[in-house]
Amino acid sequence: MPRFHYRARTSEGQLIRGEVDADDQRGAANYLLGIGATPLALEPEEDQALHAGTDVGKLLARYFGRPVPLQDLIIFARHLRSLLHAGVPVVRALRGLADNSHNDRLRKALVDIAAELEGGSALAESMGEHREVFPALFINMIRVGEQSGQIETALARMADNLEQERQTRERIKSAMRYPTFVLVAIVGAFLMVNLFVMPTFAQLFRSLDAELPWATRLLLSMSETFQANGLLWLVMAAGGGFFLRTYLRTDAGRLQWDQFKLHIPVVGPVLQRALLARFGRTFAMALRAGVPLLAALDSVADATDNRYISRGIRGLRSGIERGESLHNVCRRSGLFTPMVLQMLAVGEETGQLADLMDQVADFYESEVDADLKRLPSYIEPIMVGFIGVLVLVLAVGIFMPVWQMSSAF
Repeated sequence: MPRFHYRARTSEGQLIRGEVDADDQRGAANYLLGIGATPLALEPEEDQALHAGTDVGKLLARYFGRPVPLQDLIIFARHLRSLLHAGVPVVRALRGLADNSHNDRLRKALVDIAAELEGGSALAESMGEHREVFPALFINMIRVGEQSGQIETALARMADNLEQERQTRERIKSAMRYPTFVLVAIVGAFLMVNLFVMPTFAQLFRSLDAELPWATRLLLSMSETFQANGLLWLVMAAGGGFFLRTYLRTDAGRLQWDQFKLHIPVVGPVLQRALLARFGRTFAMALRAGVPLLAALDSVADATDNRYISRGIRGLRSGIERGESLHNVCRRSGLFTPMVLQMLAVGEETGQLADLMDQVADFYESEVDADLKRLPSYIEPIMVGFIGVLVLVLAVGIFMPVWQMSSAF
């Protein structure tokens, strides 16, 4: 189903911006009218991508620009929340944070956002113009906060999410540091063997009156191929990496990658639990603020930051519009665990859906935290096993023919 980017104005005069899946522009416009907003602009996603691709500066920043560190975004979210809680106007708060920021990209973005807010734009819409600085999740969480009137809560949740992501990266780096060092050493030895050692012994190995081990034949073939086509391999590897990165930035590539991530051994279940926690937390926040169910689902879909899950959540709208219960359409989607489905059913019956969604979020956040603590014990055996295979190939490929020669003599 096509996706449309929209700008619209609510009945209170607030300017909103987001995405909606619809068959055509008429369907997208009807959706906006249905939530009480007047559409100002509707643009297919393909046109948006083409327009973005014509901006050379943004294109270079997108591919080669250094992202804003997570720590800077965490500090920004916490400080902005504190300033807003103290009653400081948002424009003044943004300009103050820009003056105190040590990151040039973040400072320039905050100055631009403050100027756009003075022109009547919404905070999420202004941040959406600086996607090279703010992650999509950050922008969509701010949008949920604006729609629900809980911008301070959204900033606090966003800071917690970014802090969790930072800790996750640190734990993964810590778990991968030693295996990565050993792996780099083994790969370096592998290249040295193929470039310098194997060519020296190639003629000697082939003069043996015995069949060479499979590992030796593999190393000889790789050595000859790499010497003949090494430069071509490097160019193809660089081109393949650039093509893959470009493809993953398209809608189809992002959708496939987000779906694939959920099925990666060890990592996939952790990501799924994190997404369920995010779903429960943002859904509860929207419901407590009185956001209509359909609008709440769209906000939650944007906030999940996973295109596959987002498409599934948006697909729930058609069943709800037909009068089905939220529990039934969620059960049919296959996106949710039995625990979440049970909480949805109980919440609809008792009218305490928001409270139960918060409990779901608390449970899965604790599960994710426990999974992250156990992550090093999962990663290290896999890496050590891979390193062992490389060592085995090198040992069999080099020492077995030498042992055969000594036995012959």
